[in-house]
Amino acid sequence: MADSLSKVPDVEIDPEGKFKYILVRIKVKGGTDHKDIVRGTKSAEYHNHIFEKVNPAMEALGLESSCLGGGKIEHNSTEKKLRVFGESTGYGKANHAVTVEKLKAVFKDYEITME
Repeated sequence: MADSLSKVPDVEIDPEGKFKYILVRIKVKGGTDHKDIVRGTKSAEYHNHIFEKVNPAMEALGLESSCLGGGKIEHNSTEKKLRVFGESTGYGKANHAVTVEKLKAVFKDYEITME
C-alpha cells in the first residue's frame, strides 16, 4: 500500500499567478508511511476548498490526509520565480521551509523564496 504514496505527485500548483496553497500530510490508512504534498490553485477562494478536493482523491487511493497549514504562492513562470508567503486563517501557517524544499525538487531551475 505504501506504493500508493509514490503515485501521488509531491507538488500540484497553478502554472502562473498568485494563489492559496496548503501543505498536506498523506499517509497509508492504518500505517505509519507518510509524505507531505503541496497543492495550490487560483480557483480556491479559501484554503479549505483545496483540501475539500484533495481529501476525497486521497481516500480513493486508500490514503488519509490532514492539512498541516497553508499560505500563498506567487508563481512567475516567465521569470522562473516562486514566492511562498502568508498563512491560512483556518489552518494556520504552513511550514514554508518544507514547502520550499518540495518546490525545489520540482522546479529545479527556479529562484524560490519564502517570507
